[in-house]
Amino acid sequence: MVLWCRIVNRPAFAPDRAAGAPRAALVAFALFALLGMVFAAVSTYDFVAHLDRQVHAITCSIVPGVGPRDASGTSGCHVVLMSPYSSVFRSLTWGGIPIALPALGVFAFLFFRGLDLSLRQGVRRGETGFLIVAALLPVATSAVYLWISEVELGTVCTVCAGIYAGSLGVLVTAIWAHSGAPPAAAGTDSNAGQWLLYFLEGCALVLIPVMLYMVQKPPYPDALTRKNELRHPEDRYGVMLKSRGTGSVPAIEVLDPLCPACRSFSRRLAASDLGRDLALQTVLFPLDKDCNWMVNESLHPGSCAVSEAVLCAGEKSGVVLEWAFAHQPELLAAGGRGQSEVYARLKQDFPALAPCLAQPLVRTRLNRSLRWVVSNSLPVLTPQLFVRNHKIPDEDTDLGLDFVLARTLESRTGGRGEAQ
Repeated sequence: MVLWCRIVNRPAFAPDRAAGAPRAALVAFALFALLGMVFAAVSTYDFVAHLDRQVHAITCSIVPGVGPRDASGTSGCHVVLMSPYSSVFRSLTWGGIPIALPALGVFAFLFFRGLDLSLRQGVRRGETGFLIVAALLPVATSAVYLWISEVELGTVCTVCAGIYAGSLGVLVTAIWAHSGAPPAAAGTDSNAGQWLLYFLEGCALVLIPVMLYMVQKPPYPDALTRKNELRHPEDRYGVMLKSRGTGSVPAIEVLDPLCPACRSFSRRLAASDLGRDLALQTVLFPLDKDCNWMVNESLHPGSCAVSEAVLCAGEKSGVVLEWAFAHQPELLAAGGRGQSEVYARLKQDFPALAPCLAQPLVRTRLNRSLRWVVSNSLPVLTPQLFVRNHKIPDEDTDLGLDFVLARTLESRTGGRGEAQ
């Protein structure tokens, strides 16, 4: 209401503001905050859309909503969205709280504060100083997430880059406004009370959307965690590979080494604290018609050859699997041109495996791996995860993994909790 009154009563031609902070700097501050708010809203929407347990295509463009839509997981935005870093408190609530949601609240507060000051006369350094302090929060968060994107994920989300730009913009324009603002008049009260009020306003604009999100989010259907168990979990033919994890809880993951979703799933599980509780074994399920009679078209061409290499590696199978994840795009492209090119690349990077590749023994073992999938009547789908012979729902191997895994482990040890 106060802000609206200032807009209505503002003179048509404002006088020169030599006695206050530069109006242009404050207007620019509000515009950069609005930019960050728009991109944070788009990111939040993309996250929330995936909580209906379906895969949605998202746009990864500097102009939100404009550009080709991606559901394959190849764009930087999709990689970041499905990473363990897109939300917090994942083990406490289904999917966690998207990090873009509190960012939306922060930018909304900065926009309100910048617009309010731009409509006032004689803004002093006490108020512009708060803008600098407040702008440090999104800048510091953006710096951390940019580092994570470059170092941990190897890609940058274009929508996230818009948030980074908005964060840097509000800091630069806040410094500009502060440098042009006069100091407070002698004898005026301390800024502590005013800063405390601003701080409480900011907290409210962050907490209210988060609380509404938690209230409105549908509860997790517990019935889904009591379905689909393996019929024959035993490893009669020695097809399972010991994977990562030093825990004691038996678990089986079904993977295709050239499946982008499997790569993201593997990294999410490795980053999860709960993943360390698992004694994980891997069953290979390449969705490549070269060796898999269950598919008419190769969803991941070249994965048969790579699966052979993983089996041939024995105790070092994890090294080959991680190598395949790291070189997925080029291996898929090579597979599209023919298996021989994939074999050539494998022999180049792992010469010790050359005598084993494409031989009847390893192909028989890979065939037995596929037979294990058939004997358990598994869908033609990767990735899949079974914990103590209990299947994690396919739709929850992405954003809901930590929450569902926590509930699965808890329910098998006698504990119960309420779904959020």
